[in-house]
Amino acid sequence: MQLLGILAFIVALLFSVMVHEFGHYLTARKFGMRVSEFFLGFGARIWSRKRGETEFGIKAIPAGGYCRIEGMTPDDEMPVGEEDRAFYRATSGKKLIVLGAGSFLHFVLGYLLLFFLLAGVGVNQVLPTINTVAPNSAAAAAGFQKGDEIIAIDGDRNTDWQGQLRKIRNSKGRELTFTIRRGGTESEIKATPRMTKIDDGTSRYVLGIVNQFGTKRIGPLKSVTSAAQLTWNLTTQSAKSLVQLPTKIPALWGQTFGGEKRDQNGLVGVVGVARVSGQAASSGALTPAERLGTFILIVASLNIFVGIFNLLPILPLDGGHMAVAIADEIRALFARMRGRARPAAIDVKVLTPITAVVFVVLAALTVLLLIADIFNPISLNL
Repeated sequence: MQLLGILAFIVALLFSVMVHEFGHYLTARKFGMRVSEFFLGFGARIWSRKRGETEFGIKAIPAGGYCRIEGMTPDDEMPVGEEDRAFYRATSGKKLIVLGAGSFLHFVLGYLLLFFLLAGVGVNQVLPTINTVAPNSAAAAAGFQKGDEIIAIDGDRNTDWQGQLRKIRNSKGRELTFTIRRGGTESEIKATPRMTKIDDGTSRYVLGIVNQFGTKRIGPLKSVTSAAQLTWNLTTQSAKSLVQLPTKIPALWGQTFGGEKRDQNGLVGVVGVARVSGQAASSGALTPAERLGTFILIVASLNIFVGIFNLLPILPLDGGHMAVAIADEIRALFARMRGRARPAAIDVKVLTPITAVVFVVLAALTVLLLIADIFNPISLNL
């Protein structure tokens, strides 16, 4: 089962790569640019087929993919008569759309996965069914029993138990009317929450029940907004993680070569995420729905993180090329203000030294994460 989880993650990762490159492909074709290749993987060709002017195929090393758009720089040769279809000749607006389309589809894919998680699989949450009634509590005095399902409070049939829980805590000792379902029959019970001291030292109004915990689906309409909110939360968390990334590298070094325990909230590579996916898939502590939900959440989170990471304004990432396109427009704006002709587009080849340095840094971090994920992997303790 663990191997199945790892394989499923690899398939999901390759699909995400394909979606990313498909974003570039669609927008480049939309703007009339010439796209000569669309491949999943690198290295030697395993299979390919040409449709129109584009060769689609699979290569031997499943470590990503690419969409080759011709004419990325002025030095690139174009077929005779198709010079105007070169990428570098497009307007900056079109360049930004093509470059940003890959990350955009990562966010779309992440959102769709989260929507399916909420509406189709369900998420773990407190259920309105009573698991325990505390002795000498308001619930015990009112006649609540284990197995009762609270379906309404004061006539409000809100299916979100957290919202109903706030009614109890904010009751200020006022009597509430609970509609319960017991043995298939609905009835009403009146109870007055009591001010009670909690283990954390605070006090609040409680009924004296402990609810069951389980998986519950959210309605499709509510899932539309809930998935959007969850996507935004994961996006902000990913952005914060990227900002904190440099500060976590020393700790990762110690965890990799110093024998320190791996931080579950620290940096993790693709191999580590794959292992975590395998752990979740094989965990006996989770129900099948919880395993599937955990896997979907991992893949959705990864897509959103990659979407953010790819927008960083550093070459060779798409965000670096977008930064160059924006710089071109700023230079053109200053030229117009001075009554001069639009300057030639920035040749990204001039920035090759910077690109090389960034590539070396990213490659070194990738190797460090690979070593850590193999010899000191993160464990979910499931």
